[in-house]
Amino acid sequence: MQTKIQDDPMFLEVQNLSVDLKEFYLDNVNLSLDKNSYMVIIGPTGSGKSVLLETIAGFYRAEKGKIFLEGKEITELNPENRGISIVYQDYVLFPHMNIFENISYGLKKKTKDEEIIKSKVLKMAKLLKIDHLLHRNPDTLSGGEKQRTAIARSLIVEPRILLMDEPFSAVDVSTHAYLTKLIKNVIADYETTCIHVTHNFNDVWNLADKVAVMKEGKILQQDIPTEVFSKPSHNFVADFVGIHNIFEGEIIEKEGSLTKIKLDSDLIVYSSDSSEDSGKILVGIRPENVIFSNETFVSSVQNQIKGVVNEIVKVGPIVWIEVKIGQINFKGILTPNSCEKLKIKKGKNIYLSFKSVNVKIIDKKEFYTP
Repeated sequence: MQTKIQDDPMFLEVQNLSVDLKEFYLDNVNLSLDKNSYMVIIGPTGSGKSVLLETIAGFYRAEKGKIFLEGKEITELNPENRGISIVYQDYVLFPHMNIFENISYGLKKKTKDEEIIKSKVLKMAKLLKIDHLLHRNPDTLSGGEKQRTAIARSLIVEPRILLMDEPFSAVDVSTHAYLTKLIKNVIADYETTCIHVTHNFNDVWNLADKVAVMKEGKILQQDIPTEVFSKPSHNFVADFVGIHNIFEGEIIEKEGSLTKIKLDSDLIVYSSDSSEDSGKILVGIRPENVIFSNETFVSSVQNQIKGVVNEIVKVGPIVWIEVKIGQINFKGILTPNSCEKLKIKKGKNIYLSFKSVNVKIIDKKEFYTP
């Protein structure tokens, strides 16, 4: 018997979900999603992202916890009764069927009307720009064409949720960009709720209404992308999303709207954030928010500190600069042209400046460990 949860529930609600597959597992996962929204899940390899998708789809049984869809529990339902489709990175197309037959496979289980099937397949194929390929076999298609076919086959049955497990990882960069734009439009057109696992942060910015970060079977943070990337809730998320300057500190006092923080015996920084913690905390500063200069300057920037260039590493079109200040190493990024203008070299004295709004307080919780 299906049970209902509270009034006006989220479209998808995962509550305290645990699964143990030995090498991969979920540990007390909680996740929520609105109808017609797009969630992207990121995290290191082995963090449980695929297991979470497949448990929502019904391929694994929960050892603990519940899954609700549209207010009704589906934890024990078989996969075919959930109304959920899943797309994998390796397409899983039927090699003995042409593209039309592949796309229409699930639809034929819902209707026997050949005209309806033909009309829906043609509409979907046109939206995904594969209508000229319907007579072809999968082995004659490119990777991008195969993936569009797999997505078409999953979307055409109008699932309640579409799950995608690294759908673009097997295609090249230009095809990835093309598919991202195309899929975004098709999913919006079909008003489909989507959960998408990826390692590519561009998918977060281009597709997601909400992003979740996983590590070791746990969801550590879920929110809109700007919140997760600019205000991570703990040190692992901060490091994973690229806030490479993560330091232990201690809140000294409040000075008006600013929080005064001591990072070591000599270094004081100011943050616009506040914290419930009165003592030890973590702070994070994104490297792109660090400004380099050869001398101090008059500015509204609250943090200007002097250090010594410790390391210079060129990576593609950018240069990573590491500056030692006391016992702390700050990282920032410059263009090669800026490095030349500032005459950056190892051992050079340099000033770093960053706004208080860019000093993010990461409240330390015992649960969150790197």
